[in-house]
Amino acid sequence: MSAPVSASGRPLRPADRRLLVLRHGITGHNARGVWQGHLDVPLSAEGVEQAAAVAEVIAPMRPDVVVSSDLARAAATAAAIGARCDCAVRLDPRLREVHAGQWQGLSAREVESQFPRVRAAIARGEDIRRGGDGETLTEVAARASAAALAAVDVLPAGGLAVLVTHGVAARALVAEIVGIPQRAAWLGLAGLGNCCWGELREHDGQWRLFSWNHSALQVPGADMGDQSAY
Repeated sequence: MSAPVSASGRPLRPADRRLLVLRHGITGHNARGVWQGHLDVPLSAEGVEQAAAVAEVIAPMRPDVVVSSDLARAAATAAAIGARCDCAVRLDPRLREVHAGQWQGLSAREVESQFPRVRAAIARGEDIRRGGDGETLTEVAARASAAALAAVDVLPAGGLAVLVTHGVAARALVAEIVGIPQRAAWLGLAGLGNCCWGELREHDGQWRLFSWNHSALQVPGADMGDQSAY
């Protein structure tokens, strides 16, 4: 049996524990630029294809654990991975997307028109509640990183956990785990594209971001990420 491989193909130390943080496949709301947040939107036909493709790429890595947000778009993506890898999927609501409050169900254009000052503040990196009564990045980072660390705590040396989550939640939890301030991550780290992932590795007790925005369907030079919570 061949040894597990990383997303980059680089050799792994036997003791390295790894964490793949994956955004779900695309939905109709994603394609139309509609803020989803906690809305439970299914994958589109394209999203189902993306999930099948990413499962083929992840299978040779032989994940030990697959944990997913309980929202349908993430859970369906995780189910495709779990089936291909013969690995049970555990659902954890702490991996849900940021709650976008009054913005949920609105298009990006509607948000820009109805909430220009709040949207501008967020674009500057201010950590204020999305949609007025939604969540902050700090709140999302706390719950999502707790779920991530609980998943890796049960890994053996050299083990791999796959987390299936959402765009804002993924960036927030990665920043929290590796010690990047949330404002810096929001302004300086591109959002994950649909069915794209980042890889973290543990080294001497510290988690490091090893790669970002990988995709099973990636085209060289393509823009795979965005700054939205769609």
